[in-house]
Amino acid sequence: MRAVRRAAGAVLGLLLLVGGCTAPGPSPVPDTAAFQSAADRRAAVVREAELAGVPLAEWSYRVTEVRRHGDDRAAARAELSYRFAGYDSGPVTGERALGLERRDGRWHVTSDRPAGGAAPQLWEQGAVEVVRGRSSLVLGAGQDIARLRAVAAAADRAVPAVSDAWPDGLWARRVVVLVPGSLERMGALMGEPAAGYKGIAAVTTGRVGGGPDAPADRVIVNPEAYAGLGTFGKGFVLTHETAHVATRAHTSAATGLWLSEGFADWVAYRGTSRTPARAAPELRDAVRAGRTPAALPTDGDFSFASDAAALARAYAGGWLACELIAERWGEAELRAFYRAAGARGWERALREVLGVTPEAFTARWRDYLRDRLG
Repeated sequence: MRAVRRAAGAVLGLLLLVGGCTAPGPSPVPDTAAFQSAADRRAAVVREAELAGVPLAEWSYRVTEVRRHGDDRAAARAELSYRFAGYDSGPVTGERALGLERRDGRWHVTSDRPAGGAAPQLWEQGAVEVVRGRSSLVLGAGQDIARLRAVAAAADRAVPAVSDAWPDGLWARRVVVLVPGSLERMGALMGEPAAGYKGIAAVTTGRVGGGPDAPADRVIVNPEAYAGLGTFGKGFVLTHETAHVATRAHTSAATGLWLSEGFADWVAYRGTSRTPARAAPELRDAVRAGRTPAALPTDGDFSFASDAAALARAYAGGWLACELIAERWGEAELRAFYRAAGARGWERALREVLGVTPEAFTARWRDYLRDRLG
């Protein structure tokens, strides 16, 4: 994740939205065929009428549980699966709670909402505007169309920048960006309290370690924090986020946040004129005061519970570790190291790909910080 600090703010979380459970009720009905037919008709209505302006390649429900409430009413739990045409290789999924009534001998869906604990979809927050860029698809609810076009333009610049830095990755070289109407609505899309995202310019949802058919990523913008950034900051945010989208299939819990976040920052700063001393003032000041970090940032150092300066030092430390690798070993080796770290852990990858122990690399990194920031 990347906290917003001055112009270069971004946050990217490696998050997977998961559904909750419906409230207990009467015993499940084993035969769901009639209810699945009702859900299929509901899906057709969504595709052809409610979301006719959205480029859907797929929208379907899979009924997983039904509870009858008398002869003519029922509640169903269903898995929603949808893909955007030309953008998603894998679907986005979510748990839905369907209300059903039987009329004229046939079941009909009368309500369709997130299952307990599941997050809503953007289009449940109001009418959706759609902007198609060269390499981006931007959807907004409660947003001015001009703002969405500006987001699409920034995303269109981010995609080729990421492709140049990560040319051999398994990704579609397209990005989908959602822009809700407010911070509160962003929190709702994340299924989390909005206060946790105050000052966060954007997050990315997705499943780490997935292949080409893994659930699709979404970049979700906090319109309030994003609006406060300048041109450089907005571009930085979307490039950082897009880097996470591109590297998702090679990222795992073993990667280490210093590497996943540092690499995304490295991609976002790559090709710019921002020097470490200018871009990392918190870490610069610490180094100049004789407080050079003793170790690479831990995953815990990237917690939102950290104070802003400590969080900024963690991001800068990860970025400059990736800068060191790119300068000392080369960009191709940095990419190879990233892939190996996701598969086998970053400490083992240091030895196997870069030929250096974690202790020796940390010593070189500390010297690099003093050289670039001192």
